[in-house]
Amino acid sequence: MEIKQLKAFVAIAEEKTFTAGAKRVHVTQAAVSMQIRQLEEEVGLPLFTRTPRRVLLTEAGERLLERARRILREHDSALEELAEIAGAEHGRLRIGSASAMFATEQLPLILEKLKKKFPHAEISVSSGTSVKLVDKILHGEIDVAFVSLPIETPNIQTELLFSDEVVAIAHPTHPMADEKYISAARLAGENLILGEKGGNTRRMVDDFFDAHNLKPHISMELSRQEAINKMVENNMGVGIAGAKNSAKDVNEGRIISWWIEGAEIKWNLGLARLRGGYFSPIAKKFTDLCRDNFEEREKKFKATK
Repeated sequence: MEIKQLKAFVAIAEEKTFTAGAKRVHVTQAAVSMQIRQLEEEVGLPLFTRTPRRVLLTEAGERLLERARRILREHDSALEELAEIAGAEHGRLRIGSASAMFATEQLPLILEKLKKKFPHAEISVSSGTSVKLVDKILHGEIDVAFVSLPIETPNIQTELLFSDEVVAIAHPTHPMADEKYISAARLAGENLILGEKGGNTRRMVDDFFDAHNLKPHISMELSRQEAINKMVENNMGVGIAGAKNSAKDVNEGRIISWWIEGAEIKWNLGLARLRGGYFSPIAKKFTDLCRDNFEEREKKFKATK
């Protein structure tokens, strides 16, 4: 079995067609078909069942898939270890982020420091939901990712970096602006501006209202926390945000915040990577910089209280 054959096999298995698989590994469909044919001849069994619209894994293909993924991960790890011989300033780090706010406000500062230590490193950043980023780690497409916790995937290990209690936020002219708390029933009746479905925070907010047998009035669903805060600043409704993340806007009088009665909703951000995978020097340095960044952020928040 050759690495290029296994890469083609995994790509087709995940993309479900030879055309999409060939595009993913950057070869022609004819070339990828030949690689699969050679692989099937070597194992002596068909790996795919061809249908008009897509390909399906055979029993042999299903058994080979996880082993192929593991082989490719080991292959990538070996290359990374050998690359260290060229010098500590080299390396590769592929980062994913499920937090647009973190990617905008903090990640650039962390990467600036990382580049000073690894000036010739190949660093890339991609975004996506926590679920998609974990899937990319498992498939060897990225090395580390900032994700909402918890992540309940056996082959993924995580480290908590930041925890923020969820509060309700509103415009300073709101009739309840002088209050410290808001009830679940009153909150459900507001014109709510929430994050899109699919994230851990939105799931916990939905579970909170379900537990109180309430149907919230949702007027907007936005993908970025910054957009939610701006809508609230412009008096378009009541939002949900992290207490620490919204502290600056509250202190400057742009919005007010309430603790939500009966709610224990926390947004936890962590760094995820493959359990037992190779942890390169650049990845270790990146993790250290992230820890330092969040510790500094926590100190600043406590100083404003």
